[in-house]
Amino acid sequence: MIYKIRVILDTKEDIFRDIEIKELQTLWNLHLGIISAFSLQGEELSLFNILESDGTVVKTIPLEDMSDEGDGEIMSDVYINEAFEKVGDKAQFQFGFMDLWEFFCELVEIVEEKPAVNYPITAFRFGNVPLKAPGKSSSSGKSRKSAIPLIDDEDGDNFGFDDEFGNQNFEDEDDDVFDDEEEETYHDEAFDDEEEI
Repeated sequence: MIYKIRVILDTKEDIFRDIEIKELQTLWNLHLGIISAFSLQGEELSLFNILESDGTVVKTIPLEDMSDEGDGEIMSDVYINEAFEKVGDKAQFQFGFMDLWEFFCELVEIVEEKPAVNYPITAFRFGNVPLKAPGKSSSSGKSRKSAIPLIDDEDGDNFGFDDEFGNQNFEDEDDDVFDDEEEETYHDEAFDDEEEI
């Protein structure tokens, strides 16, 4: 079977590519397909974050093994049908280090294989790719699930300073600690010491 994966560039504008890939090809093949579809330059390191439906990272799969033992899972170990088990499954793809390109990948359709096609192929293109990696924007984070969601409290509301501290009064908290007489004595001794030196 052929998996059609929509790959969306994390930017304000709508820029995406539909990539078709065989179910028994690997994430390494998809990585090459994304590089080709978006005309990414260089031999940069990259990784996939496999995501839950709420955007939390299940596991990270790098291009090369960075573990101390040398037995970590890498892209060429993971088949497409393992990373994307059903339509709607998502992953995040990161390419580069200094200039970080970030993409959201979603399995949108599973179709029959066409004969004499060399997969992966770019089946559909929408939007023009910028010349350099786009900067982070708050609007793109709102419209699409971030790979690392904001910390939520128990009620599911985002943590905010006003929620935690807005009702507390911080004024004059330590007025009761010293009375005026002790405070004067403290300052007098400090100045006396400075004069002796």
